[in-house]
Amino acid sequence: MKKSIVFSVFLSLSVAFGAIAQEAKKDEKKQGHYNENKFRQMYQEMATPNMFRTASGAPGPAYYQQKADYKINVELDDKNKKVSGSETITYFNNSPENLEYLWLQLDQNIERADSKTPLIGNEVLAKTMTTDGFAQKFIENPFPGGFNIEYVKDAKGNPLKYTVNQTMMRIDLDKPLKSGQKISFSLKWWYNIVNYQVQANNGRSGYEEFKDGNRLYVIAQFFPRMAVYNDVEGWQNMQFWGGGEFALAFGDYEVNITVPADHVMEATGSLQNRSEVYTPAQVKRWELAEKTFDKPVIIVTEAEAVAKETSFSDQKKTWRFKAQNVRDFAFSSSRKFMIDAMAVDLPTNKPLAISIYPKEANPLWGDLSTKAVAHTIKTYSHHTFDYPYPKAVSVSAEDQGMEYPMICWNYGRPDETGFVSDRVKYGMLGVIIHEVGHNFFPMIVNSDERQWTWMDEGLNTFLEYLTERSFDPNFPATRGPAKNIVPYMKGNQQYLEPIMSNSENIYNFGANAYGKPATGLNILRETIMGHELFDHAFKTYANRWKFKHPTPEDFFRTMEDASAVDLDWFWRGWFYSTDFTDIGIKEVKQYYVVEQDPKDAKPQYNRRGRKIGDENQPMLKMVLEGSTDFKPELAKGFDASKVKGLNDYLNDNYSQAEISAMQSPKFFYEVEFEKPGGLIMPIIVELQFEDGTSETQTFPAQIWRKNNDSAKRVFATAKKVVKFQLDPKLETADIDVTNNFWPNGAVESKFDKLDKK
Repeated sequence: MKKSIVFSVFLSLSVAFGAIAQEAKKDEKKQGHYNENKFRQMYQEMATPNMFRTASGAPGPAYYQQKADYKINVELDDKNKKVSGSETITYFNNSPENLEYLWLQLDQNIERADSKTPLIGNEVLAKTMTTDGFAQKFIENPFPGGFNIEYVKDAKGNPLKYTVNQTMMRIDLDKPLKSGQKISFSLKWWYNIVNYQVQANNGRSGYEEFKDGNRLYVIAQFFPRMAVYNDVEGWQNMQFWGGGEFALAFGDYEVNITVPADHVMEATGSLQNRSEVYTPAQVKRWELAEKTFDKPVIIVTEAEAVAKETSFSDQKKTWRFKAQNVRDFAFSSSRKFMIDAMAVDLPTNKPLAISIYPKEANPLWGDLSTKAVAHTIKTYSHHTFDYPYPKAVSVSAEDQGMEYPMICWNYGRPDETGFVSDRVKYGMLGVIIHEVGHNFFPMIVNSDERQWTWMDEGLNTFLEYLTERSFDPNFPATRGPAKNIVPYMKGNQQYLEPIMSNSENIYNFGANAYGKPATGLNILRETIMGHELFDHAFKTYANRWKFKHPTPEDFFRTMEDASAVDLDWFWRGWFYSTDFTDIGIKEVKQYYVVEQDPKDAKPQYNRRGRKIGDENQPMLKMVLEGSTDFKPELAKGFDASKVKGLNDYLNDNYSQAEISAMQSPKFFYEVEFEKPGGLIMPIIVELQFEDGTSETQTFPAQIWRKNNDSAKRVFATAKKVVKFQLDPKLETADIDVTNNFWPNGAVESKFDKLDKK
């Protein structure tokens, strides 16, 4: 009895749970889901358009930006390796808000003995190290760097209250700076110059020591500079940790630089007192360079530079520069410098391309540097806007690669025997092109490097690639071609971040901020959009945002707005995720055509359920190779001329001339493509025929729009296909090409051959 009751209860519960499970299963089928399609629009990821920044990607009617003008007097003390100076800043509040305080950047503070920058990196103990390396790390005192602020005063000379927080300084105002008003204040400061090859946490500024006791100075971030205030961040006062570079306001500069009298120098801006600092002969050479467009003119000769190397003058000389509408100022000075220059012929400007270098850089620099500068200005101007500044200067500074308005530091010199390897030659050319190119991004198209490194480094690296290839068709470019980013894209996901990541959070800085965005733009230009649409959109972005502060959304929206190409799927995949490309051929079915009696054919219906065609019309049937209906004689291919019903149809509807111009397919293939990788990309497939010829067909990325994982296409060909190959020119950064072939492994791929080399 008890057993029967227990069994009945168990049975009842089983039935009940079964019913619940069935209902749950039904409910599960009824439940909806969010749109995860990779072609959905990016309304959630991108900032909402507004009156400051429009939905088209252009500055809006309420767009504003602040302005900061500087008058600076600075002295370079070569004997004591010290920079000291004073400055007056006039700050214009063009925002609609009142400002209670101002933020300035003190980037030199990264070199302070108590800097926190060395503390944020993980460390492991090196098991072997050089004696000087051991001493620097464990024995020597930290370098006494960083700003020493002597005063901050208002326009009347009264002290202003300020607070220093690491690399940022807040100046508290007595009363708010109202919208539309300006304020002037002054600062006095000094700091010790770091040997950037030995001591630096920053490495972008300092001096290089030569065996003869001379130094070559590359001086930047040398004065307190205004932080950016805008509609996106408010104050961009994120600390400078060493990775994310600079967000800066545009302004006008008057800078007087006092250096030893035997020094030669270059700086941002136009020199105001050339006749005071150059010899009459050098002034004449300079005037000749301004009219010479085919080759560099030597202005300070090697003999003149060498004659000064032992002088170590106790006298001083002041160089006076002015610059309009620039976001920063930098200079380089040494008694070892020689200079050459040539003019660049642009439609609206004739800027000078200038190189300044010691004898240790010759003959490499004399032969190539200024030519590379001139070529860069021309190429970038072609893709954006005519270079607006009066000059672009390339400074030879070993172990450097850094950019500022109109001037940059670049590495690459012959070895002690004078030998120049291809690695050094092309490395030097690449860095010169890259750093000079930064005049466009971000010195003019002034993005926020502290937040989005890729917006200047990635866009600049893309244009660097185009410039390298036009400078030398055989240039060994390392970033730009899709195949070069594959090792990074297939890396450990634990150490990959989306491009849309802050610069301080990136593991592989070079690949993420330089290589991947540059490759993405190259794929857009070469494979997805085409040159005409891409180039117009890119130029539109550059011109909309020159001398302004764009955001990533401004770039993304402008590229779509100016091209009529929906790229949300591309931005989301390439910039906002760590997805990778992997498209493969899952299956190829070969079909052959046979005639079929209409009585044996199944009726066909359209989408509305209506029957298609006449029941008595001759029918054609597709027979799958290997099926029971397949016969060996079908392998010869379809012959349309032998099908009476087909010929009757054509003759009834077309002329003989029209029929002769039509295709005559003999072989039919249904190909299923799969996508193990998350990235959407166009399908590029090459058909190789048995007679050795081939053709390539490209299907837009939208082929994946309804099924992000699988796609099918039918190929009707006049010749028998012996091989299908995906992405034959390696255009899409496909990380696994082993699934790119049918028959799999039948023919060695171009990628395989590259790997073996």
